[in-house]
Amino acid sequence: MSSTQNLKQRLEAVNEYERTPIPKNKLKGWKSFIGTYAGEHTAGTEFVLGPLFVAHGASAGDLVSGLIVGNILAVLSWAFLTGKVAVKTRTTLYYQLEKIAGNRFTLVYNLVNAALFCFLAGSMIAVSATAVGIPFNLPMPSLTDVYPNSVGWIVTVFGIGAITTVVAMFGFNVISKFANIAAPWMIMIFIAAAVGVLPRLGINSFSDFWPVAETTIWNGVPLEGQSKFTFWHIMFFAWFCNMGMHIGMADMSLLRYAKKWTYGFSSATGVFLGHFIAWMASGILYSLFLIESKGSLVFAPGPIAYEAAGIAGAVCVVIAGWTTANPTLYRAGLAIQSINPKWKTWKVTLFVGLVTTIAACFPALVMQLLEFVALYGLILMPLGAVIFFDVFVLRKMGLASNYAELTNSHFNPAVGITWVISLIFCLGLNIYGGIEIFFLGLPGWFVAVIVYLIASKVIQKKAVIKAATYTELNY
Repeated sequence: MSSTQNLKQRLEAVNEYERTPIPKNKLKGWKSFIGTYAGEHTAGTEFVLGPLFVAHGASAGDLVSGLIVGNILAVLSWAFLTGKVAVKTRTTLYYQLEKIAGNRFTLVYNLVNAALFCFLAGSMIAVSATAVGIPFNLPMPSLTDVYPNSVGWIVTVFGIGAITTVVAMFGFNVISKFANIAAPWMIMIFIAAAVGVLPRLGINSFSDFWPVAETTIWNGVPLEGQSKFTFWHIMFFAWFCNMGMHIGMADMSLLRYAKKWTYGFSSATGVFLGHFIAWMASGILYSLFLIESKGSLVFAPGPIAYEAAGIAGAVCVVIAGWTTANPTLYRAGLAIQSINPKWKTWKVTLFVGLVTTIAACFPALVMQLLEFVALYGLILMPLGAVIFFDVFVLRKMGLASNYAELTNSHFNPAVGITWVISLIFCLGLNIYGGIEIFFLGLPGWFVAVIVYLIASKVIQKKAVIKAATYTELNY
């Protein structure tokens, strides 16, 4: 048997239980989730987001306090929202939403969801490309670049995209194993690189760190053309940067494998290693880069890490990009595959990987990552509120859960109304209230819950649903 045939057989054998609950013998323990979250969130985004806090003039005190509070809130959201729903339903976000909203609505939602995940994974492929391009002297993107600046950049991106896609095609087991191997090494590189450059910043003892941090690293002065970040920006961003995954319920696709809902707390390994230590470490590296390059607008994680930690730093950037892109591509593949269950997940992931790689050619994905991450979470947030409320609250109020499935309908108007009104409300706050995108998720969630309850009451009064159905429904 040829190696190609063997590979195809292995891919055909991958079963991700896209439309059925996870069997008990396939459930995973703590180790799988600790490694997956540590690998995904101690990753390529950290080489971008940490420096962007420096660029936006965050002060040292605001950064540390904002990250602590925001990351705690994020972990609680993963556990008490996503973890509880995922373990109760044992289904993907996409299938659960189809039972609630109908397949016509989920067709639109899944396309939007997959596109957002493709762009996020694409930004991570681009991050890896900045490191791979070092030995070839590729021109690196700057803070103002939108389009690819060379053929070499495109070739490099496609090479990394191909490797990332192949890993994602093998499903959750391979992604989890990859993350468990990579995560411990990556965080050590982050820490070692940051500690290694401290003397070059004038920090030679523990007592030197905070004064230099306040005056040199996070001095509270934004770079030219960048807005000013406060404690509230940082706290809400740390909480909501993964809003699509916890409040938006995308991580149901991962946590449905968990034996207990409390495994959602394993996200702490990701946010406190990645969104705390790694963001601070990469911020230190970028502040040194700004000083030694005399304010260069080049914004390339690869060269920044290479200057601090040599080859190990560059390799860390490559692998960090992979560990974020792999599970993100996996989620995007599941979103597209749910449109037509007859499609093989690995084939869909292959297609999604191609789209993602094309998107990765455009550096603007990296340069606007703060805004993009906040936007994608905001777009997915209302449907997360719908799922949580539908699973845990609706039946207690005398209404039917899984409305589309129970009525055999293709579209639940209550869900569509909730999504549209919630996003219009958030857009109005942004345009007319002057509230920045980082702060919109919290009021938007409560609006989504209220609208969904009212809309469900109105819609379900017009439907004939036997009372017995409410108690017979099983997840």
